[in-house]
Amino acid sequence: MRCPYCGSLDDKVIESRTMANGESIRRRRECVSCGARFTSYERIEEKPFMVVKRDGRREPLDTAKLSKGIERALEKRPVATNMVEQIVAEIEDEAYSFGKQTREIATQDLGELVLKRLYTVDKVAYIRFASVYKHFNNLTEFIAEVNKITNET
Repeated sequence: MRCPYCGSLDDKVIESRTMANGESIRRRRECVSCGARFTSYERIEEKPFMVVKRDGRREPLDTAKLSKGIERALEKRPVATNMVEQIVAEIEDEAYSFGKQTREIATQDLGELVLKRLYTVDKVAYIRFASVYKHFNNLTEFIAEVNKITNET
């Protein structure tokens, strides 16, 4: 570690502490050349979890975007606002376990996870999300989806 005061690469670690639930380490160091003390932090750098779009592009999983879509589906529905956060956290956990090896998930699979969760929370929100996600081409497809829900309940 380069000393921020004199630039020397010769230092010694005085103290190490685990920080943030074991996700990082704080180290107090002392420069052997000038005697100045400074702190360094170490943490594991993880590859971002990626979403594979329909056209093959990959982009990092954006929980804010996911949350916005779920909020839009639940708009003016009798569902607590903290439920959105809970739904997003559950979907994120499922997505991570689904794509554990490859660290990625297809948008189709992510959309199905959202639909599955919304189906258990609010049927109207499910239909709202499905109408955008499944790209209904006509009223017949929309009615078929509503009938599917009606027949299951």
